[in-house]
Amino acid sequence: MESQSRIGSDKFFRQRVLTQSLVEIQEYVRQLEKEERDIKKDILKICWYMRGMGYQEALMLSYDERMIVGEIIKENLETTKKTKLPFF
Repeated sequence: MESQSRIGSDKFFRQRVLTQSLVEIQEYVRQLEKEERDIKKDILKICWYMRGMGYQEALMLSYDERMIVGEIIKENLETTKKTKLPFF
């Protein structure tokens, strides 16, 4: 199933790139690089806050799982602030 989805993504990517100008392609690549950096930053935050979850494990999280972990982290930070317990 995953390979079918990837094939569709590859086809879409090729079609998109073939119809764009060089400037549009360069802008698209910059956008993808920014998205990549944002994902890495989110994953490293998860590793830091979740102490014990390794980088490789965090990379394997789906988008939904990363959002859920982010919510858990936020809830824990709010609880820590309300109870005035040390966080670190």
